[in-house]
Amino acid sequence: MLLTPRSRQAPDSGPRRETGPLHRPGSRPDAGPRRTPWLLRRKAALLASAAAVCLVAAGTPAEPLGVGDRLFPYLGNPGYDVASYDLSFTYTGANDKPLQAVTTIDAWTTASLDRLNLDFAHGTVQSVEVDGRPAEFTGAGEDLVVTPARPLARGTWTRITVRHTSDPVAAEGQDGGWVRTTDGLAMANQADAAHLVFPCNDHPSDKAMFTIRITAPNDYTAVANGLPTGVERVGPRTTWTYRSQHPMATELAQVSIGRSDVTHRQGPHGLPVRDVVPSADRKALEPWLAKTPDQIAWMESKIGPFPFETYGVLMAQASTGFELETQTLSLFEKDLFTESGYPKWYLESIMVHELSHQWFGDSVSPRTWSDVWLNEGHATWYESLYSEEKAHRPMEDRMKAAYGASDRWRASGGPPARPKAPAPGQKISIFRPNIYDGAALVLYALRQEIGRPAFERLEKVWVQEHRDSTVTTADFVRLASSVAGRDLGGFFQDWLYGEKTPPMPGHPDWKPAAPGTAKTSRPGGTAATKVSAESAGTTRR
Repeated sequence: MLLTPRSRQAPDSGPRRETGPLHRPGSRPDAGPRRTPWLLRRKAALLASAAAVCLVAAGTPAEPLGVGDRLFPYLGNPGYDVASYDLSFTYTGANDKPLQAVTTIDAWTTASLDRLNLDFAHGTVQSVEVDGRPAEFTGAGEDLVVTPARPLARGTWTRITVRHTSDPVAAEGQDGGWVRTTDGLAMANQADAAHLVFPCNDHPSDKAMFTIRITAPNDYTAVANGLPTGVERVGPRTTWTYRSQHPMATELAQVSIGRSDVTHRQGPHGLPVRDVVPSADRKALEPWLAKTPDQIAWMESKIGPFPFETYGVLMAQASTGFELETQTLSLFEKDLFTESGYPKWYLESIMVHELSHQWFGDSVSPRTWSDVWLNEGHATWYESLYSEEKAHRPMEDRMKAAYGASDRWRASGGPPARPKAPAPGQKISIFRPNIYDGAALVLYALRQEIGRPAFERLEKVWVQEHRDSTVTTADFVRLASSVAGRDLGGFFQDWLYGEKTPPMPGHPDWKPAAPGTAKTSRPGGTAATKVSAESAGTTRR
């Protein structure tokens, strides 16, 4: 994700509101035989260890749980591994009214469960079924706590169906989830807001397959992640269905509902590229949309084949303050391309930033939020490399400026792989310069340390070996050491966790800037570009 030049500070989300009492279930007809989920996976250490934590005994008070993420301790839930989500939303045509929704989750239990927790914090739950039987439920913090009619044995498939509303109007103190556009809705769930839209295991360590259905009035167009599998018009409403072909983290889910045009073109190797734009702006935006296939080809020349079944951009008529790499359909503010006045090369580099996330962050996802430098550092790296090759903006200048600011970033936000916890009431404040240009600086130091050929080989192997999976910083260190043919543990310890920035290999003249003296430039300048919030007026997330 990238915060745009018009948003210097991460928006203050305020304290998160706990959900109030939830409605008790009534009897509903049996949901029928359980569908075999598409994906059988065991999550690695984080989920497994969390599942071993005590599971709730019958009769004990409901309480919020989490998978123990250092930055978001109550995100995710132990005891099960989601294989697939089936989401259905019904939109009335008014983006200030709750949508009726049904969320169906197929999961594999990793422990015996008397009850289970889902993350859900902004909507009214009308009923819950577990394996076709009505289940009791209540709220606890930002969790929906479900007690099935029968305990769930470890190592079994289970289906949870929640009928609920999904409210597009943010509650006081909540930020993210649905984004209200001038003509409808879009989604922005990073980092911890998918559970403001639908019940889920809202942590990137538990990726799953998605099927998304949107029913809307006939004069609207609905688009979601993945490829379309059907459009059905019944009377005044149309139902659009989309399905992913690769697992996805909840924070990357996207739904667009609006008076939109969907354009189609081909990317490299016949990749279907579809873009979603306000109908009135299609002609003005076409020159930008036409750039995507060449940008994909450029990225493929650096790190290998595009990892998903489709790609495109969603240019929404909304003021969000950020751009977001939602899987297969990146979210952009439309006005950034029609009214911002920023140089073309600069806007193209932002497009490449979100595109590169399809490999780094979407296909290869962080197992914990402390590993987010692997997402943003790489996206910043390829954004900068693209600017160097296409717009003659030297990466070395940008990295030198980042080096000068790095000690200050580490002091204020923590080192790249150990970011400080979010500020109170500002969950998205983990997206600080230390995980953007600070993390790209680590990659630059690595390239200096092991040489360009080894570095480029590492990048390709990294995305190939870990496609569709979750990773940790330790995984990157191990692979880098293997590719380099020597132990790089000490190098990474200093660069990723040190309070001070180590000397830059090959540049003994580079020095940290004294407090208040770091020089940066604006996008049209001649020095390093877009180094941080201090450099292009850009805050990055």
